[in-house]
Amino acid sequence: MNAFKTVVQKWKDMNAILRILIGLAIGIVLGLTVPNLPVIGLLGSIFVGSLKGIAPILVFVLIMSSLANSSTGIGARFRTVIFLYMTSTLVASIVAVITSYLFPVTMKLTGDAAEQAAPTGVGEVWTNLLNNMVTNPVSALANANYIGILFWAVLFGLALKAIGSEKTNNIIAEIADMINKVVTWIILLAPFGVMGLVFNAISENGLAIFTVYGKLVAALVGSMLFVTLVTDPFIAALFLKRNPYPLTWTALKESGLTAFFTRSSAANIPVNMKTCEKLGLEKDFYSVSIPLGATINMDGAAAVITIMSLSVARTMGVEVSIPTAIALSFLSTLAACGASGVAGGSLLLIPMACSFFGISNDIAMQAVEVGFIIGVIQDSVETALNSSGDVVFSATSEYYTRRKRGEDMRFLGEYAKKKKKDAPAEG
Repeated sequence: MNAFKTVVQKWKDMNAILRILIGLAIGIVLGLTVPNLPVIGLLGSIFVGSLKGIAPILVFVLIMSSLANSSTGIGARFRTVIFLYMTSTLVASIVAVITSYLFPVTMKLTGDAAEQAAPTGVGEVWTNLLNNMVTNPVSALANANYIGILFWAVLFGLALKAIGSEKTNNIIAEIADMINKVVTWIILLAPFGVMGLVFNAISENGLAIFTVYGKLVAALVGSMLFVTLVTDPFIAALFLKRNPYPLTWTALKESGLTAFFTRSSAANIPVNMKTCEKLGLEKDFYSVSIPLGATINMDGAAAVITIMSLSVARTMGVEVSIPTAIALSFLSTLAACGASGVAGGSLLLIPMACSFFGISNDIAMQAVEVGFIIGVIQDSVETALNSSGDVVFSATSEYYTRRKRGEDMRFLGEYAKKKKKDAPAEG
């Protein structure tokens, strides 16, 4: 028993990124050497499934507890983070337009249109969002409807703050802590989950997936990397008045790497909350800003919608003027906010954007088929951008508020050391 405890402790003490990289390497090797071993892939399914299962309850209880027990207003930070989310998504769409003009891409549209239900316009997207907001709260939890979860958790939290006794609010807070502990246990298993997810991707597609549709993948990944490494840090720097790259790198390591393999912003919510805790952010704030970001901070989705729809237009010989492309950027920004926080969630919005050019749904859905083919790369990078951006802009909003108040802004390279020093020893 003591030997087992020693091994577990050494595993916990090992750098989290190193653990995940080990799982990644093993997954690649096993995917190439023993692709017919489904039990390995099952580890990935279990990991993502556990994250998806706990995330709705985590979000609901944390938001409710944070609002019920909050002592100071956080309205300014919310206004800031929403502005950052929307601005970065718009900028990502504009970057995608520029990329599409600098590196024009066409695609071979063949085969039958995919039989998927795609929204017909941005009005329908927002109508669906509003309807999802007021759905039955139990149904929202069961179906991981984060718009509905956010809406009801905020209402319940405000009601508890108004009439709840201190004892009741403390019980809610303890339940939130309990769920956080469960999340911590799940995240410790991330290397095994990543191993299974990589095994599935390699065993099903092989390394050839990196060469098929190479030019389109390069345009998509290139634009998203530019947003991740250039425009988002620039926006953060305008607010922080300091070098944003330590924060960007921390978010990519702690959040982006896991999101790359889970391919789900919703499943990565627990990971992002633990990252925000490590960064020293206030739980009252990040417990709301992170699930909100998983819903409306969709830089990658905006880039995918824009590039894919412009590629379809170019393939069909449709001339797209610069003003029309800019208008598409605004449309993509609004549409991206309605993209589902699950794998491939942005692809079904491509036909809506294509309708902007008068392209039929049957043709546009063939582009969706292409999107699913390259999804093992495109959707992974997209989710990593979206999810790490949630952390970057949540932290930027809080640090910006601290800077305005003249408070200590120590973070980034010092946060882990300070957190480890201050934390009590775990039994």
